[in-house]
Amino acid sequence: MASQDWFEKDFYATLGVAKDVTASDLKKTYRKLARTYHPDSNQGDAKAEAKFKEISEAYAVLSDPEQREEYDQMRAMGSGARFTAGGQGAGGFEDVFSQFGQGRGGGRYQAQDFEDIFSMFNQGGSGFGSGRFGQSTGGFRGYGGPTRGADVTARTTIDFVTATKGETISLQGEDGKPFKVKIPAGVSDGQKIRLRGRGRPSPDGGENGDVVVSVTVRPHPVFTRDGLNLRVTVPVTFTEAALGATIEVPTLGGDPVKLRVAPGTPSGRVLRVKGRGVQTAKGVGDLLAEVQVVVPTHLDDRAREALEKFHELEPKENPRADLMAKARG
Repeated sequence: MASQDWFEKDFYATLGVAKDVTASDLKKTYRKLARTYHPDSNQGDAKAEAKFKEISEAYAVLSDPEQREEYDQMRAMGSGARFTAGGQGAGGFEDVFSQFGQGRGGGRYQAQDFEDIFSMFNQGGSGFGSGRFGQSTGGFRGYGGPTRGADVTARTTIDFVTATKGETISLQGEDGKPFKVKIPAGVSDGQKIRLRGRGRPSPDGGENGDVVVSVTVRPHPVFTRDGLNLRVTVPVTFTEAALGATIEVPTLGGDPVKLRVAPGTPSGRVLRVKGRGVQTAKGVGDLLAEVQVVVPTHLDDRAREALEKFHELEPKENPRADLMAKARG
């Protein structure tokens, strides 16, 4: 990078960070911007490519402690200073060196002044205008900033209980070697688990990519997930729903629990069992038992006669009256 650029460009403003930004926050900001403007994600967008080049250029300087110190020193000289080819008018070497010569000969620079400023560029013996300023740090087309390694995708299918309880499983990597994956309690069907730094290596010394594991959960014959809650449909007889009853309800991996069905309970009513859902670090769900009234399909003569008598005695209310009224508007 030419020294002219160091005076003209505000790398802190390019990245949108303060001058006292820490190395950690600087890295986080750069990564976020790089993902947004990377040419691979903005095919054919010249503006995005130019922006990516600017932020990579800025990060390459500010992420290197020595270059950042040199940059801050040069910026401190004043944004009006310029390195030019000389000639008449404002500018030239004299603009910069006059800052060192003031008070030592009427503003003219002396031999010692050259040593003061050239030492900023010649540390490590690289020479003026060369060395660290011109080095490429890799990245997209040499724009600076090491390239991150590629992600590796993997898939696994687990049973419903494993998904709710959590477990560490083994998968086979691209190289044929097994690796461990911790399945967290409460993982849902279709969820992705990211293993940081376990993917392919960077081609130029950057960070490794990740392994991204897509999880498929086999359905359970009885239970379904509703967030952290578990749902189960519980059949009850007509008389249990009409007269009320105490019934048993299954739980996932535990003993059944007893629930009270109130007299007159309709189909669709949900009975809640606290704390018997999915248990995770974020909380514990409930068991939601939905009542389903079962109508008998076969009646003997005595049962049919009893129901006919009940029909004569039951309230003469039309349960569909409200539905019809709403349909008519």
